[in-house]
Amino acid sequence: MKMHLNLTTRDLEAAVAFYSTLLDAKPEKALPDYALFVTEHPGLELALDLDANATAGSGQHFGIVVDSVDAVDAQIARLSAAGYPADVERAETCCYANQTKVWASDPEGRRWETYVVHEDTESRDDAGTARCGAAP
Repeated sequence: MKMHLNLTTRDLEAAVAFYSTLLDAKPEKALPDYALFVTEHPGLELALDLDANATAGSGQHFGIVVDSVDAVDAQIARLSAAGYPADVERAETCCYANQTKVWASDPEGRRWETYVVHEDTESRDDAGTARCGAAP
């Protein structure tokens, strides 16, 4: 099973570069107005459509759940090496779970988190975190 997302972007080249880094993959299709990523980890089909009027939705974010802190650290290294700003949270409580995560934004401003859950918690306690996707 795979999830399918279709996102619009004003700058397809910049979006392909960002998602190539985020997903650690190259697109299977790359056309002047369209790109398609198909990945197994995570199980995803991500379509990018060129649209001069594209805007990111307010108050939303997307995430990639990984199995270890090492996987989060690998994402941090990829993002940093590619020059993308990243917000790192280590062992922070957010959204009723203690997590380690890294946040990055695509060219349209969509927030993406890559995270591992250490344990569930009784409290939400989003203070001091990227507040579940809001830009810091």
